[in-house]
Amino acid sequence: MVNQKVSFKTERELQEAILQEKAKGTPDLEIGQKYGVTFRYIERLITRSQGVNISAFKVSKKVKKVQPKDFKEEQTTVWSFKQRGNWATHSGEYRGNWSPYIPRNVILKYSKPGELVLDYFCGAGTTAVESKLLGRRCIAFDINDKAIELAKRNVNFSVELQQLTFIDEKSYLKVCEPELSVGDARDLSFLQDNSVDLICAHPPYANIIHYTDSQEGDLSFFDIDEFLKEMAKVAKESFRVLKPGRQCAILIGDTRRKKHVIPLGFKLIDVYLNAGFKLRELVIKRQHNCKTTGFWYANSIKYNFLLLAHEYLPIFEKPKLPVSLGVRERVTDYGLVVPTLEKPPIKRKLDELETTTVWILQEKDFEERLNKNVIDRYSNGRGYLTTTFVSHSKNETNFTERNRQKGKGLLFIKSPFLSNNPSRSNIEHYLKETKEIVNRELPNINKGGFLAIQTQDVRTDGYVEPMAKRVVNILTLDNLWLKEIVVVIQEKRDPEIQTLNDYLKISHQYLLVYEKRKGNKNE
Repeated sequence: MVNQKVSFKTERELQEAILQEKAKGTPDLEIGQKYGVTFRYIERLITRSQGVNISAFKVSKKVKKVQPKDFKEEQTTVWSFKQRGNWATHSGEYRGNWSPYIPRNVILKYSKPGELVLDYFCGAGTTAVESKLLGRRCIAFDINDKAIELAKRNVNFSVELQQLTFIDEKSYLKVCEPELSVGDARDLSFLQDNSVDLICAHPPYANIIHYTDSQEGDLSFFDIDEFLKEMAKVAKESFRVLKPGRQCAILIGDTRRKKHVIPLGFKLIDVYLNAGFKLRELVIKRQHNCKTTGFWYANSIKYNFLLLAHEYLPIFEKPKLPVSLGVRERVTDYGLVVPTLEKPPIKRKLDELETTTVWILQEKDFEERLNKNVIDRYSNGRGYLTTTFVSHSKNETNFTERNRQKGKGLLFIKSPFLSNNPSRSNIEHYLKETKEIVNRELPNINKGGFLAIQTQDVRTDGYVEPMAKRVVNILTLDNLWLKEIVVVIQEKRDPEIQTLNDYLKISHQYLLVYEKRKGNKNE
């Protein structure tokens, strides 16, 4: 709490005044300015007084429409919803809940009417509401009884069968009332093995936002390591109850510590992979309303940080058993991928540098703008070295050696060959070479300098190889500190007309930015 602009004799009087302001619908920003309190202070006060983390006390639940306007299913790995969605009883009152467009897309793509959807982090019931609207059965629960009370109010609306006629499988469609209860995501013992058709859930991001008032078992009070340990129990139970060949979608985001990124998303993906799942898709959920001008822009440049503007939606799949023997590795071709030293093309002038963790760059000068952003922001004018992995079979570039002076500000590693659907052996070779290049060249980078790695996910044998996650996993040097995970999207002038199929089109790349430490881990 900061110095108050309105004085009170006791803390309790201050809190009562804030709660009265919330009851009147006063925005948090105005409350903070009037009473000199932080957003986190208001949030915790509301959670303690209401038993649930909500942004507004009174939200209209009158249903004006039961479907989003002009809805189209997502077809690529970048999902971007400018409006969070307000059809049926959906609203943003429950802090941290996800846009209903997310479960709507997942439910439509990975389940059929009448099938069972499970959500073990129910919150205000977004998934349950969508399941009801889409004719799916739903079991949803949450450890917070107050959240379940709110969810029950949200699913309490009438919908006529004819309102759902946009769905193709009309003959199988019926309205199913969700089953809501209080429960713990780590304990699915009430469900039989192989009994769930789809899991669709949005867990807390460790202890970034607290969803209860210190309720026992609430995972939003666990710090990262303990959170991941408890989520391993959730993943194990998820694998047990899900039917073979079916999907589990989990939305997760990263966090920051000491101005550097903690890759919570990648860590949670590992948890589910270790439980036996395969990664069918890795979707990027782009966040909107990130302030990138004025104060935020100036400070992003001054302090060299990017605003977190994306989350991950890994869609896992429980493999069918037994594993098919028909899927075989392509011919090993280690010699086809070689690192080369080259000077990248750079756009001479940019109006502004990117300031969030999502970079949307025009197709016509994509590489030039990407290179300019990386080099201008991270080389600090001290020079840079660029290494590019290319397909040797295409004779794109011959390997050349250049003098390696010490004192560079940036090592930039690029991998355009990944867009050509490489074999598993080439992927492993690329990861091995990347680690060796970093070990060899890092001594030539100044302390406080940067390592930037441009990479992208690839699909092999029907599953996604999450390359950014794999690079993060192999780079565990004590003198490297992960500063940013950037999602890079190429915006095409004439977007391709996609047709719905079994897989999403991978339409994003990553930029991993590491800082070479000036001191030890504790500094």
